[in-house]
Amino acid sequence: MKRSIIILFLFLSVGSLQAQIRLGQSRYTSLKPVDIMELNYSKPQKFRIAEIKAVGLATLDEVAIISLSGLKVDDVISVPGDAISYALKKLWAQGIIGDVKILVTKVEGDDIYLLLDLTERPRFSRVEFSGVNKTQEGELKDKVKIRGRVVRDDVLNTSQRNIRQYFVDKGFLNAEVKVSQERDTTLPNSVKIKFDVDTKSKVKINEIKIAGNDDISDKKVKGKLKNTKEHARLHIFRDLISRFTNTDAKSAKEAIVYRNPVSDEEVKNYINKNFKLNFFNASKFVTKDFREDKEKVIDFYNSRGFRDAVILSDSVYSFTDNTINIDLNIEEGNKYYYRNITFTGNYIYENPILLSKLGIAKGDVYNKEKLDKRLNYDPQKGDDVSSLYQDDGYLFFSIDPVEVNVQGDSIDIELRIFEGPQVTVNSVSIQGNERTSDHVVMREIRILPGQKFNRSLLVRTIRELSTLGYFDPEKIEPDMRPNFEDATVDITFILEERPNDQIELSGGWGGFFGFVGTVGLTFNNFSIKNIRNFEKWRPLPVGDGQKLSLRVQANGAAFQNYSVSLTEPWFGGKKPNALSFSFNHSVQRQVDYFSQGNQARELGFFKITGATVGLSKRVTWPDDYFMFSNALAFQIYDFNEFGRQFGLSYGTGKSNSLALNTTIARNNVDNPIYPRMGSNINLTTSFTPPYSSLNKNINRESPDQERFKWLEYHKWMFDATFYTPVFGSSKWVVSARTHMGFLGSYGDRIGMIPLERFVMGGDGMTFNNFALGQEIVGLRGYENQVLTPGALTRGDPNSTDGYGGIVYNKHVMELRFLVSPNPSATIFLLGFAEAGNNWGSYAEYNPYNLKKSAGVGARIFMPAFGLLGIDWGYGFDPAPGQSTPSGAQFHFTIGQQFR
Repeated sequence: MKRSIIILFLFLSVGSLQAQIRLGQSRYTSLKPVDIMELNYSKPQKFRIAEIKAVGLATLDEVAIISLSGLKVDDVISVPGDAISYALKKLWAQGIIGDVKILVTKVEGDDIYLLLDLTERPRFSRVEFSGVNKTQEGELKDKVKIRGRVVRDDVLNTSQRNIRQYFVDKGFLNAEVKVSQERDTTLPNSVKIKFDVDTKSKVKINEIKIAGNDDISDKKVKGKLKNTKEHARLHIFRDLISRFTNTDAKSAKEAIVYRNPVSDEEVKNYINKNFKLNFFNASKFVTKDFREDKEKVIDFYNSRGFRDAVILSDSVYSFTDNTINIDLNIEEGNKYYYRNITFTGNYIYENPILLSKLGIAKGDVYNKEKLDKRLNYDPQKGDDVSSLYQDDGYLFFSIDPVEVNVQGDSIDIELRIFEGPQVTVNSVSIQGNERTSDHVVMREIRILPGQKFNRSLLVRTIRELSTLGYFDPEKIEPDMRPNFEDATVDITFILEERPNDQIELSGGWGGFFGFVGTVGLTFNNFSIKNIRNFEKWRPLPVGDGQKLSLRVQANGAAFQNYSVSLTEPWFGGKKPNALSFSFNHSVQRQVDYFSQGNQARELGFFKITGATVGLSKRVTWPDDYFMFSNALAFQIYDFNEFGRQFGLSYGTGKSNSLALNTTIARNNVDNPIYPRMGSNINLTTSFTPPYSSLNKNINRESPDQERFKWLEYHKWMFDATFYTPVFGSSKWVVSARTHMGFLGSYGDRIGMIPLERFVMGGDGMTFNNFALGQEIVGLRGYENQVLTPGALTRGDPNSTDGYGGIVYNKHVMELRFLVSPNPSATIFLLGFAEAGNNWGSYAEYNPYNLKKSAGVGARIFMPAFGLLGIDWGYGFDPAPGQSTPSGAQFHFTIGQQFR
């Protein structure tokens, strides 16, 4: 049998070679014919390759193709033999040849002349799409990179699958993609590829049916399917389609309309099927997301004590052409509780200390998620078992929970500890700070060489680097290289710089009103030292962490403001003592634009010129999140026929203010742009000297020009903001804020001053009503400054009411959702409810009499422009002088609005 197979193979090989030779004689007529009989095919002969040529090439190089075949001139080969077969296989394996033959064109003695007869595969010259928009086309071109590649079926099939999967991931489960080829006459041996896409309608999730969940409700299970949501719907007494029983519809309708007795379960089922208000959640189906969501469901069951919970089956099937249903069949298993919790391998800390850190006691519901957090890392509390060891240098510490006994509904846990050696920090370095000088970064690092390793200091360092604003907080990564033998660790902080200078530019020409707009520049990483070093100009000198702000604002002739400030955060270079200087000049005019001859005529003005110098210091008590600062501020208030706007008895005059401003602040938020946790608390006080005590001739009966020549007051401002993540996600955050302000006097001798009061209402900005000498407090849902005592009689020469409140309260609750964490454009949405009020005297002060509002908004942070926002708010209460609720208002904001 073997002999017969070998003879048959040789016969076929000889026949194939004879056919190729004949083809060579018939196709290449200019070649000298070969006498076939000169070759004895029954006995392979040795030949020296005298010449190799290749024909049929359009774009490929002949020398390269011959080299790829493995055949070389002067090689001795057997004919027939393996050399020719191997050469054919090598050329085929390249995938660039459509057809290949090796022909014998001449034989002279022991010399043989070979010809490679090739046909090239065409190449893709360009890719075209139809049925997609420009944005989709750009993204698809990144997924289908076939230009210049050889035309092959597998390449086309892969591209077709990738395109379809792109649309499937966007919810177009029925998308179809067709491929067509067309010869490209502009390039040799090339074809154009066109993908015709029919996305069809987006397929949404109609209903998710849960079975087997006896202890946990459908609503809670569906809530854990974060990226797999039913589409929003609101059906009121609608005839339910076939998937709902008529009994459900009838009983629910009767329960609501006729009040016939039905069970709570029937009503819940009806509401669950017909009322889905998740308008902000996508309901597309993505296989990968669904798979991850199922794991989240099991994790949720584990956290509720159901350690054996499994999803027995799931099915996804069409409900209509554009909707699908999902069925989940869950087996919950038993609910378990902790019984005995023991530790082994612990020599440094005793069991009672470890149990207190663990925070889990006998009888608690089994919670795998909580157990992992309390053992390894609890980001909210930070006070876990691992922190106990790793804050004391035990970097190699590990703890392994083992279920040693499961009996009934009780579990015995043994926590096996490996303490390891105490580790010392060997070196600390930084990478990626191309703009920022090393010393600016290193002075924020809390974990230093020579110290014992401390996890809390490592986490604190990451926070400090994040709050600098120079680096992307999402990408700050400590690269730790521990050495067990030496008990040391090398730490490198990997940083990625981001632009943080800001430009504020807006303006226009208001005809005879003049220029209207703002030009502002803020350089948050300025360097005075590098002014002479032009290599550090990007476009201004940067690198030393100083802050320089320049701003010009104008509203025609009615208002102008000029300000400049400079802050050195590490005055002296050794401690975080911030030295700051600022200068400000503002003028507000009352202008008659329609005077005789259409020439604007100034009726009066109010100018403020001031300078401030301040020094702040980071302190370590009560903890090192505190900052203590003092600033000395001097201001000149110059009125020209404008004083009555503030309730003064005179129109022209000057007032001076010399105040010591003291601020005690604590800030431990994790991110300055979108904080997820932490708090920001500020108490600011302002005190002027008691001038009336120094001049006994001044009292309430004195003329206002003498009484208020030197302003005498004390002011207290309190602001507190707390951030808490909710729904188990870093994207959802609750922000709770409270703001209070109090203006006081040193007794009744002088009384309350007319300046430095509180103005409330609107967005907290003053685009249309520029205000000087006042504290602006926003309250969304109400017009700008409408909640201000004296607003109705402002400017009335017969009125004795001052303009502005002397005490205000404001409370805010916001639910925020992070849409995009991209540092170049951080976007988040928010819903808010807030309440506040402003009082003109302490006798009227009532902290329960608040103006309430609620609404929604959006914020976008761009490094070049800062934080921009828009809010829609609805005021539920009437403003002073109104009899109806304030109603709906739109508000626009620039920058962080803290009040």
